Amino acid sequence: MSTTHSQADVLIVGGGVIGLAVGWRAAQRGLAVEVLERGEPGGETSAVAAGMIAPVAEADAREPALLPLALASARAYPAFVAELEERSGLDPGYLECGTLMVARDEDEARALARERQIRERLGLTVTPLAPSRARALEPALAPVLRGALELADDRAIDPLRLSRALAAALAREGGRLRRAAVAEVLVSGGRAVGVRLEDGERLLAGQLVIAAGPWSGSLEGLPSFAQVPIRPVKGQLLRLRDPDGPGLLGRVLRMQPGYLVPRGDGRYVLGASVEERGFDRAITVGPIYELLRDAIELVPGISELRIERIVAGTRPGTPDNLPAIGRGALDGLHWATGHYRHGILLTPLTAELAVAALCDEPASELAERVAPVRFAAAERRGELLVGS
Repeated sequence: MSTTHSQADVLIVGGGVIGLAVGWRAAQRGLAVEVLERGEPGGETSAVAAGMIAPVAEADAREPALLPLALASARAYPAFVAELEERSGLDPGYLECGTLMVARDEDEARALARERQIRERLGLTVTPLAPSRARALEPALAPVLRGALELADDRAIDPLRLSRALAAALAREGGRLRRAAVAEVLVSGGRAVGVRLEDGERLLAGQLVIAAGPWSGSLEGLPSFAQVPIRPVKGQLLRLRDPDGPGLLGRVLRMQPGYLVPRGDGRYVLGASVEERGFDRAITVGPIYELLRDAIELVPGISELRIERIVAGTRPGTPDNLPAIGRGALDGLHWATGHYRHGILLTPLTAELAVAALCDEPASELAERVAPVRFAAAERRGELLVGS
């Protein structure tokens, strides 16, 4: 069995958008970084993300702790993508499009009114629109429309183009992206010291970041107190293309229960189901049919689009549906995972918080909200209760 003393200060397990962004920002801080990805960079969870940067649309009264994180990351996005485009030489596909939340019938109109009230109580800017005004903004909308909310500050980005830009920027900063499958975290002397690859090779480094999405919780080698509980959450979506080019829809359309996201070039993403089905990635008729049925009722022109691909994938969820970002309960171990449906939205903030922890900077208030050690503390409390 060979052991390689990696030249990296930091090993990052997972080369999706999150792992690549953390790697890029860490390399900018002068750290020698190696990102380990078993497949194509951005080819797993990132590839099945719609790419909405929508803290207002995603606001949920049941998840109040998420909103400050989402707003902070959305504010960071314009500078983040501008710098990324400059450093990578690639367009990451950022679109200043806004969102329309829409209702098709009276029941949905009442639900939409409640959504407006929730956001106004949270101090968020939403603009109610009469159906005629919404159709003036988006002429492709059907007369069936009963009401709409305009969320002008929401944005979107293409996760595939974002992944490519991040990989290029990482390389420009001297970081290394390596095709490798990690089998086990190596622990010695009470700290994480590296990883063992599936081919038996051992890589050692000063710090380890686990950014493996829904697979973050299945890595071997970690003691129970240092683990972060991650569950896979299935989602299915369609990639569509208008052979006539862009123009059908300019804004993100949020309907019940899905969404339609324009890419600005005639491509669209229609998604996405949320299914607690573990790592099942089978494409099933029911959710796809429902997405198409609802979308075509609102935007009849969708029926003329071409289906480029139907995909199913998994997102990483934690028990409280907040991510785990920063220093773990084991020395040398860091986490950047558990983003559930918000990984693309939270990418700039995740990279900022993760790199601050790698550089041993004081934790901010936002960092404390997503500290991975909250799960170790919960496990310890459970052990005490069982033993009492």
